[in-house]
Amino acid sequence: MSATAGSPATADRTRLVDLHRRMMRIRFFEERVAALKATGELPGAVHIYIGEEAVAAGVCAALSVDDYITSTHRGHGHVLAKDGRMDRCMAELFGKRDGYCKGKGGSMHIADPGLGIIGANGIVGAGMPIAVGAALSSVQRGSGQVAVSFFGDGGSTHGTFHESLNLATVWSLPVIFVCENNGVSQLTPTAEVAALGSVAQHGAAYGIPGVAIDGNDVVAVHEATRAAVQRARNGDGPTLIEAITFRIHNHSEGLEAIVGQIRDLDEIERWRARDPLVLHRRTLERSGVTVGVLDELERSIREEVTAAVEFARNSPYPEPSEAYEDVWAGDLPSAALRGAG
Repeated sequence: MSATAGSPATADRTRLVDLHRRMMRIRFFEERVAALKATGELPGAVHIYIGEEAVAAGVCAALSVDDYITSTHRGHGHVLAKDGRMDRCMAELFGKRDGYCKGKGGSMHIADPGLGIIGANGIVGAGMPIAVGAALSSVQRGSGQVAVSFFGDGGSTHGTFHESLNLATVWSLPVIFVCENNGVSQLTPTAEVAALGSVAQHGAAYGIPGVAIDGNDVVAVHEATRAAVQRARNGDGPTLIEAITFRIHNHSEGLEAIVGQIRDLDEIERWRARDPLVLHRRTLERSGVTVGVLDELERSIREEVTAAVEFARNSPYPEPSEAYEDVWAGDLPSAALRGAG
């Protein structure tokens, strides 16, 4: 029987296409960012998210607009997956005034409270206690918001990880800890510095669910997050999700010129064969989504990337006199406190 508009099959296909849209926005944006960095047009350090798109897309698709996220130094993907504006994100990377943080945050410090994005962070593991604070705020205000903290496997060896899980559990806070486990902490294989073979196993120590999933399967990520969000909204406390994934690029762009190729080339090729966008496109085609629909979606997103670069190029740099603006927090309106902009 063919599906009709509004039927479960149609709704499922719509959700699957939306997950692909979020991943493509990240992939095409990051490919362009890497190219701009290689030519020297883009300043500062840049950490590319290519290969991990399914994690950001699957998680953020399960959240409401005003749910909170904290990010990492590799945070462009999280911003775009939560439907952040690509042009403002690109302008921020260019250090321009029309960027999300008026060009003062750069690649590692993008924030947009209006979308619940309460900050990327250049300090490993630093976003977790911030997410716990946001979740506590949600409980105290009765807003029903959930907080998600993205962190890498390297963050799981920091004290903030254990402190955050402990406090979130003690107070049964609506927070979800999402470990993007790509197996290496900058230059160090995580297995050499982590006592447990699985980050998810730490959940048992705090009496909360610890779920290990295929981080390159966007549907698996999405379903695990939906369950964790429901648990959080029901007042049942935090969840720890470990998404096993792989970043195709080195820790940061240009690093290979200093220390050489970090990853084993055979390992890279094995993970390329499990490219999350390729895997999900097969799922879409099996579900009845036509090639024409997917090609049109790709075309529109590539146009969005091109427009974002031109927006960034045409945006002015902030004036030196603006350096001390936006340093101190003033009184925030109630809407901003809710993350509604």
